[in-house]
Amino acid sequence: MTERSSTEGTPDAGSAVDGAKPDRVVVDDLTRTYGGVPVLDSVSLAFGPGLTVVIGPNGSGKSTLLGALAGTVPPITGEIRRPNVEDGSGKSIGYLPQRVPFREGFTARETLAFYARLVDGDPDAALASVGLSDAADRPVEDLSGGMQRLLGIAQAMLGDPPLVVLDEPASGLDPGMRERAFRTAAAHATDDVTVVVSTHNLDLVDAHADRVVMLARGRVAAAGDLDALRDEYGVDTTTALYEAAGRDATLSGTDDDADPARSGAAAEDKRNGPGDDGDRDVHVTGVSER
Repeated sequence: MTERSSTEGTPDAGSAVDGAKPDRVVVDDLTRTYGGVPVLDSVSLAFGPGLTVVIGPNGSGKSTLLGALAGTVPPITGEIRRPNVEDGSGKSIGYLPQRVPFREGFTARETLAFYARLVDGDPDAALASVGLSDAADRPVEDLSGGMQRLLGIAQAMLGDPPLVVLDEPASGLDPGMRERAFRTAAAHATDDVTVVVSTHNLDLVDAHADRVVMLARGRVAAAGDLDALRDEYGVDTTTALYEAAGRDATLSGTDDDADPARSGAAAEDKRNGPGDDGDRDVHVTGVSER
């Protein structure tokens, strides 16, 4: 496959795997299979501080990659290095999976207060950050699906973890809530914090992303600084970049028709109850992997 990025060598979202800066989260030659079929195939990336958005068609491996970053999906081969999490500082990973099973019978504030005690976080500040202050005393089962999604984002960011992984945070949200979710993610993505988000909404990528990773059938089709990638492909929008990188991936034989095994794997995932990405769900108690 022909892989393109804004830097020479390994495609990445921050710096190359070889010689990556100490604060980079490094994915090194990661392969993950289900039923013997690769969902991620020799993926190498490095994620630096700021907001990186992972895009790609259903079944491309987005949820599997984000689960691997969060530590809930073990690689078959390869490794992931998270220096700011593994340095003994006690800091953790904030993780929002695609489906969030909050426990009924507790209010939004009580739900966050439980997790806040574990990570020295402020539940009221977290609720305010996603616009849920007025819903603080409502039972979680009475919140709309979109509000529960925002509650999950707030919980993932409790305690200011140095790595935040949000799988489809805008899924099921109305336009205003989608914008709020991405503004919250972007605000958290400081010089010391790495935030990795997946989405199908390319307008949100245009508005908020620092860097982008595009997956195509489990491989990296494009990765790097968003503006640099647009320049490289000669396009003005992420939608045009998505189409151009997708054409490259198809020509290099990574589309469904070019790989019957992968096409069959996607169909098997669908039968087994996939998430929106076509990847297998990972059950996580609560939201964050703390």
